[in-house]
Amino acid sequence: MADDTPGGEELLVEDFGPVRRLTLNRPQMLNALTTTLLRALHEACVQAAADDAVRVLVLTGAGRAFCAGADLKAFEDAQRVAPGEIDFLERASLAFTQLRDFPKPVVAALNGLAMAGGLELALCADIILAAEGARIGDGHANFGVFPGGGGASVLPRVVPLHTAMYLLLSGRTLTAERLHALGLVSELHPGPQLQDAALELAAHLARRSPAGLRRMKAVARHAADKTQADALLHEQVMMRAHLRSHDMAEGLSAFNERREPRFVGR
Repeated sequence: MADDTPGGEELLVEDFGPVRRLTLNRPQMLNALTTTLLRALHEACVQAAADDAVRVLVLTGAGRAFCAGADLKAFEDAQRVAPGEIDFLERASLAFTQLRDFPKPVVAALNGLAMAGGLELALCADIILAAEGARIGDGHANFGVFPGGGGASVLPRVVPLHTAMYLLLSGRTLTAERLHALGLVSELHPGPQLQDAALELAAHLARRSPAGLRRMKAVARHAADKTQADALLHEQVMMRAHLRSHDMAEGLSAFNERREPRFVGR
C-alpha cells in the first residue's frame, strides 16, 4: 500500500494480504525514535486498528537494528515545546499505548539491536521473534535516563525479576538466544530468514478468528492484574460472548464438514 502516514519516510507501511508490516526506517540512526516517527507509528496503528482488512500487525526495523531507543538529541530538543504542545514522552506514550491495546495480534520481529525504548516498543507486541545474535537490553542506566515505556514496569512481568534487574541496573544487553531461553523471545531465526518467518507466522494468525483472538488478547493482557478468580470470571464472560459469535459457529461447521473455516471477525 502507499505510505501516506505523517513522517512516512521514517515509517514504511506495507500490506501482505491481511498482514500489515510497519518498518521503522531510520537505519543510519539505528531506528532511534523521534517525535515524527512516534507520531507516524501512532497514526499507522490507529488506521490499522480501524481497517477490517488488516488482521495482524508486524513491527520491525530497517537495517541492522530494530530500534536503539529514543534519539536522545531529538528527545532533548522535543522537550522544548510550547505550552499545550505534545512533548516527546507524551508522543511515545500515545504510540506505545495504542500498540499495547491494539485489538489484533502484534508480532515484533527484532532484526537486530533492541535497546531502551526499542525493548519497550517490543514489549508492546504479543509475540516477539528475533534474529540469531540480536542484542536486547534496557540501557537507560547508561545515560542516567529513567524508563518511561515499560522497562521498569513491564519487563519484570515477562522475564524473571533478577534478569529484569540485571538489564535495568547494568545497562548491558543479553543475546536473543538467552532471552529465548527465558521466554521473552518466542522464535529465533537466522537474520536473512527473519522477515519471511514473521510474515509466515502473521499469515497463520490471520487465518484464525479475529473475534476469538481479540477476546483472548483482552483476557490474557489483563490476567496478571487480576486475582485468579477474577481472571477466570473475565474469561468466562468472554467465552459466553464468543459462544454467540458467527466465528465460533463457522469454526464448528468447518470442523464437521472437514473444510477450512471462513472467519469474518464477529
